[in-house]
Amino acid sequence: MNVWITRVGAAFALGLPNVARVLVYRLGLATGMARVCRLRARPAQGPFFEAPAPGLQPIEGVEEAPLLLFGWHPVDLSGPAPDWLANPLTGQRVTAPLRNWWTMPDFDPVLGDIKPIWELSRFDWVLALALRVRSGSPQQAARALAQLNAWLGDWSERNPPYLGPNWKCAQEASLRVLHLAAAALVLRQVQQAAPGLRSLLALHLARIAPTVSYAIAQDNNHGTSEASALYVGGSWLLALGDAGARRWMQAGRGLLEERVGRLVASDGTFSQYSLNYHRLMLDTLSMAELWRRQLGLSPFPDAWCARARAAAYWLFRLIDARTGDGPNVGANDGAWILRFGATHDRDFRPSVELATVLFAGQGAYGGADGSARALAWLGLDRPATALAVPPSDAGDAGGFAVLRHGAALALLRYPRFRFRPAQADALHVDVWRDGNNLLPDAGSYSYHTDARWLGYFGGTASHNTVAFDGRDQMPRIGRFLFGRWLQTSMIAPLIVTDAQVCFGAGYEDAWGARHHRRVCLHDSGFDVIDVVDGFAAKAILRWRLRPGRWQVDGNQVSLDGQVLSVTASVPIARCELVEGWVSTRYLRMEALPVLEVEIRQPGSFTTSYRWAA
Repeated sequence: MNVWITRVGAAFALGLPNVARVLVYRLGLATGMARVCRLRARPAQGPFFEAPAPGLQPIEGVEEAPLLLFGWHPVDLSGPAPDWLANPLTGQRVTAPLRNWWTMPDFDPVLGDIKPIWELSRFDWVLALALRVRSGSPQQAARALAQLNAWLGDWSERNPPYLGPNWKCAQEASLRVLHLAAAALVLRQVQQAAPGLRSLLALHLARIAPTVSYAIAQDNNHGTSEASALYVGGSWLLALGDAGARRWMQAGRGLLEERVGRLVASDGTFSQYSLNYHRLMLDTLSMAELWRRQLGLSPFPDAWCARARAAAYWLFRLIDARTGDGPNVGANDGAWILRFGATHDRDFRPSVELATVLFAGQGAYGGADGSARALAWLGLDRPATALAVPPSDAGDAGGFAVLRHGAALALLRYPRFRFRPAQADALHVDVWRDGNNLLPDAGSYSYHTDARWLGYFGGTASHNTVAFDGRDQMPRIGRFLFGRWLQTSMIAPLIVTDAQVCFGAGYEDAWGARHHRRVCLHDSGFDVIDVVDGFAAKAILRWRLRPGRWQVDGNQVSLDGQVLSVTASVPIARCELVEGWVSTRYLRMEALPVLEVEIRQPGSFTTSYRWAA
């Protein structure tokens, strides 16, 4: 396959205006001529937050537990400020003197993955400490407030404006703005923001605004996050008397309306085809709407609200109401803001609850979980009505078919790529029952690791689907980019009866291999029929099983009453359990068994999964 033809095709698929935006951005940084390269400022000086006004109602339900980076690495919020320039997982740090951020490489082989450094500087701890200020005794509140101001002061001193890694990404700056605003909401200090906080906000907005064209070019959460931060921060400073901040507010609002209209489809799917990034996008929309209400600003257009509502419903369909968890589909770097009320990092319920209350006027879970606390902290009333259990649905705009039957859910991922796919996961099926992920997706693990793991976690071999001739379904041409994007070639419509729910889809890849899959979910299990042809040498069907000591008996495996069997219309060349990997949290992975069934001529697989009664 001609590499240059593939690259040119990818450029057209990404959109030539977006390619041009990236080239102009990089040229401006390389030459130092970009406006953002000329920014100069002094660090903000605290204090940043004041003691809450007398009579502010305390809030119960906040535990003084460590903050968990990526959902697993603890950060003690009661100790001294962390080293903002060090990777907390490895100890590797950026050495002094700090350089201009635009001279630092995107992927430093010595420093390694920059995300752990960025994670501490997203200011999740600002919101966590603000919640402690509202929830403790007077002595505990005073201690938390002192800690909050001390850490913000230390961060400002050790990250002087526009120097070092923590100024490199405008989205990271945006998440800091949103966390500062969320803390002000909790502490009821929006209208009385301290001078130090105003200065810190202005420094960040000045960094974000000049590079929004690069965010637009990404067609992902960078645009929605940066737009929300400009709107929230700009309107905040404007309300505090900074007339010059109007330009930030207006630019942010315009960009937010345009980005939602482009990136969120009518069925609610988001351009990144990822549960985790969908939550991040949805939280930034919720924050913008919360802020609009707080300052009494003009409502967003009806079309914008309809897309935000659809995005909330989309996530609601995929989340298990008992655990708050959902399929680990798409890229997942653990990005998470507005940590209100969640029991763990994979508890999506508070985000769904907040969004459905704001955009639909209905709750999602009836206050049966910690999501009700988020509404209390933000001064929102819980609606009297809650959404009904979502039905099966084929969201064709984004290529997600959600099949529900009884206590079971199956998600079939099929290619409707309006935007760049992050993973080669066509026709992956993810199955859940009673809150348990029976056939999981692999996740992402890391964006900065060796080629083996980059290829595995983003590739076809880490999904419950068929791989042809030992390759991915699409050629990889970059760390975050595939070429020859797949398109769905057939659809078997969603059929729902009392006995079962069925859906099917298929594609043909750039090499001429074809895969058609039909999934049926019913009371006792599910059945999958895969028809494959057009490959050169072999087709391998993979089923990624939950960890455990599965017993193999010919073409059948079993564990605790769960039985999965595979037959084929042609001779099976190989059927065995092999080692696979799963990463539900960034930079963490564990082994799991994978059933591989191989055939070497065109034919069909029939898979039957039966669960214990």
